[in-house]
Amino acid sequence: MASRKLNNQKITASKYSPESKVIVILGPTGSGKTALGVKLAAAFAGEIISADSRQVYRGMDIGTGKDLAEYKVGRKNIPHHLIDIINPNTKFNLARYQKLAVKAINDILHRGHLPIIVGGTGLYLQAVIDNYHLSAVKPDTKKRDALEKKGADFLFKKIQSLKPDFAAKINNSDKNNARRLARYLEIIEASETFELKRNASPFKFLVLGIDVDDVLMRAKIEKRLDTRLEKENMIAEVERLHREGVSYKRLISFGLEYKFISYFLQGKISRTEMRNQLLTAIYRFAKKQKTWFRRWEKQGRRIEWINDEKTATNKIIKFLK
Repeated sequence: MASRKLNNQKITASKYSPESKVIVILGPTGSGKTALGVKLAAAFAGEIISADSRQVYRGMDIGTGKDLAEYKVGRKNIPHHLIDIINPNTKFNLARYQKLAVKAINDILHRGHLPIIVGGTGLYLQAVIDNYHLSAVKPDTKKRDALEKKGADFLFKKIQSLKPDFAAKINNSDKNNARRLARYLEIIEASETFELKRNASPFKFLVLGIDVDDVLMRAKIEKRLDTRLEKENMIAEVERLHREGVSYKRLISFGLEYKFISYFLQGKISRTEMRNQLLTAIYRFAKKQKTWFRRWEKQGRRIEWINDEKTATNKIIKFLK
């Protein structure tokens, strides 16, 4: 196998046997997770598994920051998984993500490559890494429909009152998704002992967290947002999705970019209000992501915090030996 260079270090991927080992790169939105993951995948014969609750949807590219052009180093395309796998109107949940992610990990390991999970959706990451045993409560469609009509705000507050620890783990997309919240509440009410139970995992994980200063993070978020609005035409993406049959209600449920641009397209806020409110919302979301990861550490998950490629590379080399 050919040797590669990363940060002036010569790395021969064939030296390392992935066995059951998996790399995880997490961090808040705009922290550069994808770029780092792709470089490491090229160096270590790896493949990317996305851990983003919105990147699973086709056609939602600019707003979710898929940056598919980044999945290439030189002439080499880096394989990626769990991106663009379902239509925006299709329901997708935590249990399905966990199942597909584990399947992707096993597939990548079977081919002798290194799985690299990259993302910032905390609940998705925890479900896979902590090997959650998700409840087997069967769906009650009628009850779920009745709950969904009460709206996302009502359902989230209800979950907070019943299971505050679990409510704190719900990501921004799910928090605005009445259908998904109705399912969570359905499970909680069907079982007094509902909880996300951890099980021993068949995989060994090295969890790398990108450490970003809040001031720098806000500047990066603002620059990226303005680029998406002014140069990448993110508004046109939301217009196209709506034109193709995705309702504004559904778009709003995805939160952040899709929520505020939908408000703008409906004439509820001005373009300036949309941009400024969205900037604030993204920054708050990123801070919540950082809080999530720190809370996970307090629960016992070891996260190796890094702020450069060289450190990440050295930690991976040590982990794979």
